[in-house]
Amino acid sequence: MEDLILGIGSRVEHPQFGKGVIIQVRSDAWEITFIENGTRIIQRDFTGMRVLEAVETPSDIATYEKMEKSLIRVLRRFTDIQETVPLGQRWTGGRMVLYPGDPTLKEKEVPIDAFFHKIVMVRDRLRVLEQRVNSSALSDEDKVNIQQYITRIYGSLTTFNVLFKNKDDYFTGDKGT
Repeated sequence: MEDLILGIGSRVEHPQFGKGVIIQVRSDAWEITFIENGTRIIQRDFTGMRVLEAVETPSDIATYEKMEKSLIRVLRRFTDIQETVPLGQRWTGGRMVLYPGDPTLKEKEVPIDAFFHKIVMVRDRLRVLEQRVNSSALSDEDKVNIQQYITRIYGSLTTFNVLFKNKDDYFTGDKGT
């Protein structure tokens, strides 16, 4: 249900809370008023809910989700704050094993959580680098050249998108190449 675009006024049925209407749309959840169980917040990744009637939110309305995304972009641009990025549930508690080409050497085991944290740190530092380049006194030509390298780095890191829970956290490179 995470990919479903349900707007305010959509009617749904929850297996535990019954029938309800979406009254608020958030980036990670819906706020739903259920007829017999009051208002509850239901995460978008919850799979047990049935849509009775979908209502799309008009694209020109300033939703909570749009305001939240705008605020996140501003904070990323002007601060070095690192956000907590969720690891995809299927990887939680997993491990990654690297086997050397030389069979006499021992393999290296790394918890996926630790590896994922390092990948997120690389992504966050690339974003900060990008912001600093864009706000620097470099010539426009130099900024464009450096930005192209940064975009290619993002593209090289798209392999790791499989680890992220939310598509909004994915690495994206140059779509034209």
